Amino acid sequence: MKLVILDRDGVINEDSVNFIKTPNEWIPIQDSLESIALLNQSGFKVVIATNQSGISRGLFDVSTLNRIHEKMFKLLSQQGGHIDAIFFCPHRAEEGCECRKPKPGMLKEIAHRFGIDLKKAPGIGDSLRDLQAFEAVGVQPILVKTGKGEETLAKGGLPKNTWICENLAEATQRIITEYA
Repeated sequence: MKLVILDRDGVINEDSVNFIKTPNEWIPIQDSLESIALLNQSGFKVVIATNQSGISRGLFDVSTLNRIHEKMFKLLSQQGGHIDAIFFCPHRAEEGCECRKPKPGMLKEIAHRFGIDLKKAPGIGDSLRDLQAFEAVGVQPILVKTGKGEETLAKGGLPKNTWICENLAEATQRIITEYA
């Protein structure tokens, strides 16, 4: 099985320092939905692993998160694509859970649920914590320059062998080439 793990905010949709709290605030990044559809058409399962601390901060609830994802699913289906699963961490960093990236708990759960060796999977994120979580379980880390990506790149300290791509569209092309 071929699987790709995506962070959500800043990779698929525009990010906000004020959090994405409503479906109206969820705006896809140009070509991101088409890229996910292309991954699907190329035989990849696509899974999202996303920190959503806005839940524990009281900014939105799980029902609202589900409505945000319903919007994403609808727009994605119009492009001929789909998401195979969404894993999210509702905790704030200070709660010390094992599922919040950069800790690898969410990724280990993905490996367990899909029965896959993550060393055969690429992961795309826009923050250092995404890349650190990917590295911790052997996922190929890919940094996109969208979202917080430019800032992450400027700070440095990326895991060895991190691929740098302009956006999800460029990352998708490289994944299809490298994992064909």
